[in-house]
Amino acid sequence: MEFWPEFLASSWGKEFVAGGIGGMAGVISGYPLDTLRIRLQQPPAPSTAGPRRPPSALGLLRSILASEGPAALYRGMAAPLASVTFQNAMVFQVYAVLSRAFDSKNMNEPPSYGSVALSGFGTGALQSLILSPVELVKIRLQLQMIGNKGRQHGRLGPVSMAKEIKKKEGIRGLYRGLSITVLRDAPAHGVYFWTYEYAREQLHPGCRKTGQESLGTMLIAGGLAGVASWICCYPLDVVKSRLQAQSKPRAGQLPPKYLGIVDCIRKSVEEEGVAVLFRGLGTAVTRAFVVNGAIFSAYELALRSLFNNN
Repeated sequence: MEFWPEFLASSWGKEFVAGGIGGMAGVISGYPLDTLRIRLQQPPAPSTAGPRRPPSALGLLRSILASEGPAALYRGMAAPLASVTFQNAMVFQVYAVLSRAFDSKNMNEPPSYGSVALSGFGTGALQSLILSPVELVKIRLQLQMIGNKGRQHGRLGPVSMAKEIKKKEGIRGLYRGLSITVLRDAPAHGVYFWTYEYAREQLHPGCRKTGQESLGTMLIAGGLAGVASWICCYPLDVVKSRLQAQSKPRAGQLPPKYLGIVDCIRKSVEEEGVAVLFRGLGTAVTRAFVVNGAIFSAYELALRSLFNNN
């Protein structure tokens, strides 16, 4: 089956559906690890006993389960899950369109690796406009605390949180961290799609043209793509999480701790060392392999199913 040329020529509606299915599979499979990543990235709480040592991922997991229950690992999932269909549909569709626009000489061959990287870069920059507000709400929800007895103390849901941010900080508040999101996502997506295409071709030579790779190839290539993209952008992700975690101060309150990207990097490194920019990387890489293996597998299988049914 000459899958690739056919899919590029006629997959507009199918791309949206397959991309959404892949994205939902990724969110559900990796959300608990994402919650751990966000909490590991935050500065340690002040203590009168002196500097506190950051918890390990396993120690933090045990603490969350003991004090907040398993549901805390999925807190805020509704926001990314609700938006993930459109977001991932756009990502995969824009990527497909750009990859052909950058490499349109031979429609019977898969895009070159250079076109793949450029297309991923452009896709990452565009999708940041959608992703930035969603991640802002998600991060604020993930950092909400529950009392030791499991009682909720004014805990908000995704919609309520978004309204609260808009009320206190305006529309600009919902886009807090947009610049750092673009700086993170544009190069990361270039690495992401390049790694996936390269890995799947190495694991199953010829599959970029025929689309006949195995499920194992999809899982491994997708997982490797996720790992590579996170490694290249992780320090920026730490900065993004810290900037989006702080809200705009009210009148009479002290200014936020971090005044911008450079200020956040400088203060974080001064207070916690260079290692702070890589705190939680192990959790993020583990999650990336699981999530992106699920995303690409669900996406590819859904697309083939839709294509064959047509």
